[in-house]
Amino acid sequence: MGGTFDPIHYGHLVCAEEARYQFGLDEVIFIPAGRPWQKQEVSPAQDRFKLTELATASNEYFSVSRIEIERDGPTYTLDTLLRLHELYGERAELYFITGADAVTEILTWKDPEAALEQAHFIAASRPEYDLSKLRNEQFGNKLSFMQIPALALSSTDIRHRVSQGQPIRYLVPPEVEEFIKQRGLYRSKRD
Repeated sequence: MGGTFDPIHYGHLVCAEEARYQFGLDEVIFIPAGRPWQKQEVSPAQDRFKLTELATASNEYFSVSRIEIERDGPTYTLDTLLRLHELYGERAELYFITGADAVTEILTWKDPEAALEQAHFIAASRPEYDLSKLRNEQFGNKLSFMQIPALALSSTDIRHRVSQGQPIRYLVPPEVEEFIKQRGLYRSKRD
């Protein structure tokens, strides 16, 4: 499961667990983006990695990879998928779990056709995104849609809430909330 995870929240965790269940996955590996090339401002990769570790620690089927954080330069999904094939070889069938927002942008990614050849993509529904716009012929049999319980959560909203001093309890795991407080993440510039 790739993403910026800035910060990770319950919506991400519900999505990962639902994909694991619906697609019979043995494991879900969370891969925080190193330097996402399509986003200008993100929190330090090490902080986002730690947040993801804290959030996933209680689920035996979840793990977190440093594969993108340790790569120099901008990170691209295609490069990550190619590296995962190197690590796991033929013994693993790869699925790439992502939100509907990312799937609607997939054709703007670096070499999207090659990325779609490397894994089966799972697009998780989100209330504010209309997946009916996506034509199946664009993706062939390399894309599945997954309905998840509706949670109108976004990392953008959580960052905004923190910057405004609003509570994020019950939006993120307690360990994530505590780490955000300890590190002073997402505080407004006026503080």
